[in-house]
Amino acid sequence: MKYFVTGATGFVGKEVARQLRAQGHDVIAIARNPGKAQDLVAMGIDVRKGDITDTESMRAPMTGVDGVYHIAGWYKIGTKDKADGQAINIDGTRNVLTLMKELGVPKGVYTSTLAVNSDTHGQMVDESYCFTGAHISEYDRTKAAAHDIAEEMIKQGLPLAIVQPGLVYGPGDGGPSHDTFVLYLKRQLPMLVQGTAYAWGHIEDIAQAHLLAMTQGKVGENYFTCGPTHTFVEAMSLAEKITSVPAPKLVMPPGMVKLTAGLTGLVDGVLTLPSLYTPEFLRVSTATYIGKNDKAKRELGWNPRSLEVGLPETLRWEMAQLGMTAGET
Repeated sequence: MKYFVTGATGFVGKEVARQLRAQGHDVIAIARNPGKAQDLVAMGIDVRKGDITDTESMRAPMTGVDGVYHIAGWYKIGTKDKADGQAINIDGTRNVLTLMKELGVPKGVYTSTLAVNSDTHGQMVDESYCFTGAHISEYDRTKAAAHDIAEEMIKQGLPLAIVQPGLVYGPGDGGPSHDTFVLYLKRQLPMLVQGTAYAWGHIEDIAQAHLLAMTQGKVGENYFTCGPTHTFVEAMSLAEKITSVPAPKLVMPPGMVKLTAGLTGLVDGVLTLPSLYTPEFLRVSTATYIGKNDKAKRELGWNPRSLEVGLPETLRWEMAQLGMTAGET
């Protein structure tokens, strides 16, 4: 089979492309600068110059493929420049899916996220849940808008399945969870927030869920391809046992952090705050992005690993990047 993959230079997209190649499929990926994607070329991936914000740049690479994986996305939290949220998450998704329909691609998998439901306030929701409030970050908002585009195009006949991961972690990450682990390992993570929780999905499992959604997933269906739920306090307690690096002792109640977010909002337009202390980041740090993965297990045959299995490998990789070894204090 021949597959077209967006976002293959990113964390999830690269692993999806790798697993597709490992199964013997042909993979075509686009990159703004193919010269910087030699790791993909080394895997045997056909890398073409292209950008999801430019529809015509994708036409030739997507023509004649058996399936499309639309994984590319903008995910920055707390940044001042949010223009790419609209351009990539919303407009880019519309571009990819519209072209997929025009070219008659037999099936696609779109990577949404549990964050379209924003903060579930501790509730373990499933695919039937419908969030109607105000999103707490631009990432949540723009991914929710993109999800709506995908749903609307499915109603118009697009043969698409949607996967919704939660927090994705694992060796090779360069996103927010990686940044947090690095701060923790450097003993620069100032605090934890009581009750903050995520559905922790190992990168290899999340990528496998994408492949299963293509072959086993039903067109028009959403699948919560999220890992097991743990609070961040629980995850850091496990991290301390793995690395011997003490977890932050300060655990703040979410109400106090939300109050701080409101106060920093008063000066955010005047002072340049580090992203860790922006109102948006502080709001997100109190949230629960969690859901039930029963449907993905039942219909896709998916079985994600536990955090106890996945986190040791991840933290040892992070420590190696910092020149540390487990047991150092």
